[in-house]
Amino acid sequence: LTLRRLFCCNASASASVTPSKKKPLVFLGSPQVSVTVLDALLKSSSSPDSNFEVAAIVTQPPSRRERGRKVYPSPVAQHALDRGFPSDLILTPERAGEEMFLSNLRDLQPELCVTAAYGNILPTKFLKIPPLGTVNVHPSLLPLYRGAAPVQRALQDGVKETGVSLAFTVRALDAGPVIAYERFEVDDQIKAPELLELLFSIGSKLLIRELPSIFDGSAKVKAQPQDDSKVTLAPKLTPEESWLSFEQDATVLHNKVRAFAGWPGTRAKFAVIDETASQCDILEPKIITTRASSPENVQNEVDDITFIKGALVIPCGGCSTLEVLELQLPGRKVVTADAFKNGLRGQKLKKL
Repeated sequence: LTLRRLFCCNASASASVTPSKKKPLVFLGSPQVSVTVLDALLKSSSSPDSNFEVAAIVTQPPSRRERGRKVYPSPVAQHALDRGFPSDLILTPERAGEEMFLSNLRDLQPELCVTAAYGNILPTKFLKIPPLGTVNVHPSLLPLYRGAAPVQRALQDGVKETGVSLAFTVRALDAGPVIAYERFEVDDQIKAPELLELLFSIGSKLLIRELPSIFDGSAKVKAQPQDDSKVTLAPKLTPEESWLSFEQDATVLHNKVRAFAGWPGTRAKFAVIDETASQCDILEPKIITTRASSPENVQNEVDDITFIKGALVIPCGGCSTLEVLELQLPGRKVVTADAFKNGLRGQKLKKL
């Protein structure tokens, strides 16, 4: 409760005490990947020739983490505090449509708002406040992968190229005109957390490069409307999707492991068979790191999981095999396939 009060103080008082000739900009972001964009804005605004300042930061409210009762600020809020950003200018509304929050935002008189993985829907009342509009750093090549999980869904689809877009925010989800974009080639091993970090790093540079055109109004002229016929959606991941089905091709499963890395992860079911005791136990490990292969003479009807050259080799659909290099049992640390094999002590493993 104390932390909530700390972040939700009225920002108008501070804004009126320290008037500035620089144009006020409000940043909205919440997770760790947003920190890169915030840092780029703070660094740019501190330069002598900068024409803007970060007047306030809007982020998700403090929340409980790590199964404890302690309440923590969002990664963006914590980073801002660590940098010495005024706590009364860190706003944490439950919803971006709250009247008290909108009143505080109007008092700040922002010329521009910038969002990067904020995680809250922006209502029309919000979008009408900044005269230059609101721009969003979105980690996809819009209109591809509109939605909450663009990086994850792109990896799940096995794309060879993605990117980051800088677009004006409109009421429809990720549907605003695109100011600029950068492409990024995707290799077949990169996982979602790493790709997210890279794309937001690229996006922060793209934002700083385009800010002059946004402030002078030319960005609205050059921004291109999205082609609605090419729209694809990127809905939020769910834990129910995390199970692997070995009837699918190994490449499909490998892409899913990369896409679901971090949260919610991917899970599999194995049977551990002790032939000496006629006993069978079920394991449900998280699958952490994999690669796909298509060796000759794979017998897909065989359920046995073998160990070859530091990998658990699992027969999959399409005459393919999934090689599991790292995995994690519930409540345990991530281990290599070799370490996992040693823990079996000669017991056999079958896929389920």
